[in-house]
Amino acid sequence: MLPVLFRFTFTSLWAQLLLYAVAVGTVGYIVFNGWRGALGELDAKTRVRAPVNTTDRVLRAAGFGVAGAVLAWFGLKYALPAEAFPGGKGEGIPLHTYGVLLAAGFMTALTVAGRLAQDEWRQLKLVDGQWVDVEGPKKREQVMDMAFWLLVGGIGGSRLLFVLVNWKDYARDWTQVLSLGGGLVFYGGLIGAAVAAWFFARAHGMDFLRLADVCIPTVSLGQCLGRLGCFSAGCCWGDVAPAGSATAVHFPGAGLAQDLLGQVGSASSLAYSSQVEDTRFVVESTGQVLHQAVPEAVRISDWVLQHGHTLGVYPTQLFESLGQLGLFVGLLYARRFRRFHGQIFALWLMAYAVLRSTVELFRGDVERGTLHGLLESMGAQGLAEVVPLEAWYNISTSQFISLCMFAFGATLLYQKGRRGVGAEPSGGLGPTPTAA
Repeated sequence: MLPVLFRFTFTSLWAQLLLYAVAVGTVGYIVFNGWRGALGELDAKTRVRAPVNTTDRVLRAAGFGVAGAVLAWFGLKYALPAEAFPGGKGEGIPLHTYGVLLAAGFMTALTVAGRLAQDEWRQLKLVDGQWVDVEGPKKREQVMDMAFWLLVGGIGGSRLLFVLVNWKDYARDWTQVLSLGGGLVFYGGLIGAAVAAWFFARAHGMDFLRLADVCIPTVSLGQCLGRLGCFSAGCCWGDVAPAGSATAVHFPGAGLAQDLLGQVGSASSLAYSSQVEDTRFVVESTGQVLHQAVPEAVRISDWVLQHGHTLGVYPTQLFESLGQLGLFVGLLYARRFRRFHGQIFALWLMAYAVLRSTVELFRGDVERGTLHGLLESMGAQGLAEVVPLEAWYNISTSQFISLCMFAFGATLLYQKGRRGVGAEPSGGLGPTPTAA
């Protein structure tokens, strides 16, 4: 586990001025991209865009600038001390392994999606005796432009679902909804990004299902790296494994996790923080978790405090990471045999629902939201006791969403497959040559 790679601090004047310069430069670059990527109004009948005018560029650049300035304000307030920025917290900028891998996953997925979009919409035209792709690069640029809205929709959706799952905690102080220390939920991010992609496709006259077929395999590629980030942070951990299990891992407590330079951090893993407050009992030899003491059982919190790290737990983050990689490779291969637009999208919905539901059976972080927790938060203590935390039928929020997602994917696959809507040989991946 390597939660923090390095922590940048800004205690000197020169370091603070450098951070201000980086913030101004970043906002300026965001404004420039807003100006450069402006598009003219789309004609609903002809689906042709009018030439972009100065007003369109200014409005788009202003919108991008406001969003960038807000993000910069939050970042400066978090990183700088109070004497350098009003209300500053002086936390510096920790380079979290989770954030690095999450960003790497997003950028990798975006790069691959752009390349797949260029191949998907390739249209060759004979210009001056040479065949030139006149459509593919445009679609690649559109996918790259869509990245900003996917990021906004993904972060907003993942944060919203996290708050809804943990609404009882936030009901005491709703200002914590915007806290930088809050959590994220993958399914919420997926739904938020999908909504953003649908609106983007509609605004740019693109077939959403065709776009989804291109982009959805890369979601698994990004999540493959993202789950490695979860492992580095000690979140999304698994249930207690039997002692001596070959797959069991331990997550450290406070004062044990180090960064790349060997400096010990004060924060503990999320798994440790949870188990140190867990008053249930466990039979270490079998990994069985109980609500009452039995022979050979020990209280989880006592065991964790004594050893300074968690009990051996299943590395569910690595399980899903490997599964996502296999899903990405499998769907890229399946694209060769695509019969209609939406087929790869539907297959991903069904396959990931099965993968996620299976991994959830080995999860041990009860904080993620379960039927037991929902009933308990609603005051139905009697019903909650009928659905104990360890029961197989105590489905999690993610398993419920997986069931809905599988049903939607199966329905889409059946309906589109039966009608053959948008069918093209070999997935429509071949170039379309036209003469000038």
